[in-house]
Amino acid sequence: NFGKSVADNGYGMLLGMLDYKLEDRGGQLVKVDRFFPSSKRCSKCGKVKQILPLSERVYRCDCGYTNDRDVNAAINIREEALRLLSA
Repeated sequence: NFGKSVADNGYGMLLGMLDYKLEDRGGQLVKVDRFFPSSKRCSKCGKVKQILPLSERVYRCDCGYTNDRDVNAAINIREEALRLLSA
């Protein structure tokens, strides 16, 4: 339990420093909800897969979209952050 609290503290410090640096340069830190289904959502059609094992490294959707799982998740996170900024 102690190790987890130390890791959480380190992550919190990183976010604090990142926020400070972004504000200093005119940027803004946007935090996306940790339960946002970035890996399971198709970045083209928006359909969310119910089951997506970690061993599946290529994201394939029924709409025909195929991409690396991490790239698909990054696109979804970027789009969600932009949505949050415009709200």
